[in-house]
Amino acid sequence: MEGDSNEKLLRRVSAEKKHGIEEENIKGKIWLEMKKMWVVAGPAIFTRFSTFGINVISQAFVGHIGATELAAFALVFTLLTRFANGLLWIETLCGQAYGAKQYHMLGIYLQRSWIVLVVTSTLLLPVYIFAAPILKALGQDEAIAEMAANIALWFVPVIYSFAVSFSCQMYLQAQSKNMIITYLAAFSLSIHVFLSWLLTVKYKFGITGAMVSTILAYWIPNIGQLIFVISGGCPETWKGFSTLAFKDLWPVVKLSLSSGAMLCLELWYNAILILLTGNLKNARVEIDALSICLNINGWEMMISLGFLAAARYSCFSCPLAYIFTKDRDVAAEVAHLSPLLAFSILLNSVQPVLSGVAIGAGWQSVVVYVNLGCYYLIGIPCGVVLGYIIKLQVEGVWIGMLIGTFIQTIILLIITQRTDWDKQVSIARRRVNRWFVEDEVNDNSGAA
Repeated sequence: MEGDSNEKLLRRVSAEKKHGIEEENIKGKIWLEMKKMWVVAGPAIFTRFSTFGINVISQAFVGHIGATELAAFALVFTLLTRFANGLLWIETLCGQAYGAKQYHMLGIYLQRSWIVLVVTSTLLLPVYIFAAPILKALGQDEAIAEMAANIALWFVPVIYSFAVSFSCQMYLQAQSKNMIITYLAAFSLSIHVFLSWLLTVKYKFGITGAMVSTILAYWIPNIGQLIFVISGGCPETWKGFSTLAFKDLWPVVKLSLSSGAMLCLELWYNAILILLTGNLKNARVEIDALSICLNINGWEMMISLGFLAAARYSCFSCPLAYIFTKDRDVAAEVAHLSPLLAFSILLNSVQPVLSGVAIGAGWQSVVVYVNLGCYYLIGIPCGVVLGYIIKLQVEGVWIGMLIGTFIQTIILLIITQRTDWDKQVSIARRRVNRWFVEDEVNDNSGAA
């Protein structure tokens, strides 16, 4: 009996020891993966934070010019420019090509994306040229629409800047060259703060000064990235300009349509929130307050601080509003909306990550239907009912939109849990091989 007890005790000690070693190994692996992830995620978060910060800074200085100017800027940025962003977001295949060691293809994919995006940007020009009649037709206040038409023309160079920034960032991030993007973004943000103050506060150039600074803030990183790529910063992947960039453009466009559709539905969701708000009574104050909240929310989303940050901003959102405006009514409305802002930030701690996984896993076509159902069949109708019929005004519209986002987040969590990741790897490999082009340099050297 004593021998059996000792044997059982030894087995238990051995099992516990084995379990402890396995647990330590798992913790070690998790810690290692986290360190690898932050090498990429850290610079990426800072870059997104800085890039979005350009809009926040611009809106802050515009808001101190006047309340009408702030509402007009919000309409152009949140409605027109987010509409353009969705259409200009193209899948470059750079990450898959780099993973498959088809290094020479990255430069070709980059040039193909430039061609497609420049053409798309040109097709979007009428939206900015005829901004005033478009916004008036959508029921927006006439004075705000006229001011928005002036600001929209200044945004034309910004639209073309997206053609370079979206593609170059994907190209460089695929090669883990994140720091060059980060340094350029930080430099651009610093210049933007100084120029915005100089042109709008010191020299009183108004909207002209704010928009000149905004255009430069968008183009400075682009010029830096182009110089870095073309002057030898990516010797493995940039082989110079090639006529192959004009080959197989349509398959690349078709592949990008599903990603674009998914992102359009997400980006346009907030745009519709602003659009619906513009039809409410006291539209100027409502649009100003909501755009301030969405900017805080968007900037917070870049770093996903989660619920604690949400609670912090909920407490201090009223004084924070004075960064963007001098209007007491607008600041009071921002404070009134702060509980919804807090809940939005909480959702944004999860939802953007799931959307990123969706793009990487290739579920874009599935998520298009999820977004259509959650956002446009549930969220927007709920917002219209709560805002217009139940008379909750902007609160009701926002609550309805949050309902749609919450349901979408739950569905994406379920899809993520049930995904066969090995299958997704095989699909990505086949996709890259379909448009593979032999490296002419290597072929010639081999023949020699």
